[in-house]
Amino acid sequence: MSEDREKMLADHRRPTDADDATVSAVGSVSEALEWVERARGQLYSFHQMMGHADLQLGKAADELREAGHTAAADALEAEVVGRNVIEGRWTFQIVEDFDDGYWSTVREHERRIRDDLMGGRRHVFEAEMKEDRRTHGQRGHEATP
Repeated sequence: MSEDREKMLADHRRPTDADDATVSAVGSVSEALEWVERARGQLYSFHQMMGHADLQLGKAADELREAGHTAAADALEAEVVGRNVIEGRWTFQIVEDFDDGYWSTVREHERRIRDDLMGGRRHVFEAEMKEDRRTHGQRGHEATP
């Protein structure tokens, strides 16, 4: 076995003192982090969509004004364009608060738990699942690249 392949396998091998329940529990913490990461992506999508919508509303106000609808343009600009999406906040502030608070805290805990219980190894549960489910000797089912 090549040195690179052995290292890849070792990177996902459970520590000798880790039982099945521990591997499963750490896997659950990591899976939860993956869901938080997905939610964070949705939050960034929301941030970008709302920013685009605000710019589009500004453009619409300009077009209304050019079309002679000054009152509608003025009301749109005064009441909607640049408006906070949540009391006192634009979306960048929501994203920053999420990143600095919840997301960072979950990431720190996942990392600490993985370091303490899996020796820092990632995806041990999944690596063992792969080994159990793959067809040994079958092309496309290799243990490593």
